[in-house]
Amino acid sequence: MEVIIFTDGGARGNPGPAASGYVIKNELGDNLAKVGLYLGHTTNNQAEYQALLNALLHAQKLGATAVNCFLDSELIVKQIKGEYKVKNKELAPHFLKIWNLLRTFIKYTITHVPRERNKEADALVNRAIDAQQNIGL
Repeated sequence: MEVIIFTDGGARGNPGPAASGYVIKNELGDNLAKVGLYLGHTTNNQAEYQALLNALLHAQKLGATAVNCFLDSELIVKQIKGEYKVKNKELAPHFLKIWNLLRTFIKYTITHVPRERNKEADALVNRAIDAQQNIGL
């Protein structure tokens, strides 16, 4: 089964209250999963990596054998494609987990998209942060 994944991560204040969000769709564009997860106090890049990791793990549980990932983080895309080195020691473990996880799929693509094409995942990030801030955490 091939799936389409949109991921996003964000932190207000960077670092600050952060969340990850992802949407997994089948080849017809039907939603298989929509998840927003509050992460606590972290950076935007850590949230971006966490979103992709969570989405890949979820896709694996759904039985996906191929994933097409779309992210609006150019940094993360270029690091995963090997165009940029991962210099930040706090991002390196996330990168390594994703790198190894991607190799469990028969096929994968990682594509940078403009923020406008990633609105669903972005909305999930904002909802998760808003929900936590509204309850005073």
